[in-house]
Amino acid sequence: MNLEDHTGDILRKARLMAKIEPAVAARAAGLAEADYAILEEAGQSAQRPDYAALARLLKLDGKKLEAVANGWLPAAVDLSRWRHLRWLSTEGRGMIVHSYLVWDEVTREAALFDTGWDATKAFRLIEENQLQLTHLFITHTHADHIAGLETVRAKFPKALLHTDAKSAPPQHRNRRNDCLHLGSLRITNRDTPGHAEDGVTYIIGNWPEDAPHVAVVGDAIFAGSMGGAPLHGDMARQKVRDQILSLPPDTLLCPGHGPLTTVAEQRAHNPFF
Repeated sequence: MNLEDHTGDILRKARLMAKIEPAVAARAAGLAEADYAILEEAGQSAQRPDYAALARLLKLDGKKLEAVANGWLPAAVDLSRWRHLRWLSTEGRGMIVHSYLVWDEVTREAALFDTGWDATKAFRLIEENQLQLTHLFITHTHADHIAGLETVRAKFPKALLHTDAKSAPPQHRNRRNDCLHLGSLRITNRDTPGHAEDGVTYIIGNWPEDAPHVAVVGDAIFAGSMGGAPLHGDMARQKVRDQILSLPPDTLLCPGHGPLTTVAEQRAHNPFF
C-alpha cells in the first residue's frame, strides 16, 4: 500500500502549519512558484527541489523528507501476531478510510474503532465469528470516520459509545484514567487533538502470546506524515510526540488512512518528528 501522503502533501501540510506563503517555500526550494505548486499538488517536480532548505523552513527533518521523496515505505506487517485484530478499509468520496475490529477469544466480546464509510465489513466479521459488539470507540468525528455510526448503533443498541466529542452526552465521553476490559484485553485512551479538536488515540494491550500493544491513532499520525493541522500544528505535533511516539517502539500504529506502521518506524522515518 502506498503512503497516504506523497511528498507534496507533506510539504503543503507543513507549510500551512508554519503559516508560510507558497512564494516563500518556492524560493527555499529553488523552484519557480508554478513549479512549486505542481510539487505540492503532485508530489513531483521536473527540477530537484532543495529539500534541505525546505525542511529547515517548514520545520521538517530534511533526511526523512528526502527518503519519502525517494520512495520510503514502512515494512509489511504480519497481522497474525494479533489473531483477533482486523483491519477494515472502506471507500467513499474518492477517499479510503480504515476502521478496526478487535475481540476477545474467550468471551467473544468485540470492539469497533471508528466505522469508516460503511460498517458492512464489520457486521460480516461479527456474524462470521459469532461475536457480540459491546464497545464502539471513535478517534474523532470527521465524516469519513463516523459515516456508519448510526447504522452501527441501530444494529447494536447496547454497545457503549466512547468519544472525546464535546457534544456527546457525559456518559459517552472518554475519561483519561479509564481502563476498559474486553475480556482479557485492556483498552486505555490518550488525548491527541490537533488535526481534530476531539482527537483521541486508543491503546489496546494484554494481547495473547505477548503481542505488542496496538494504538488506533485516527488521523493524528500516518506512516511518513500526519493529519493536517493548519490551526494547531505545534500542539498536534507535541501531542503525537508525548502520547504516541512515547509508546514502546514495537507498538503497532493503526491509522485512519494509509499503511500500518510502528512507533519505531515513525521515530526513524517521519519527517514531522
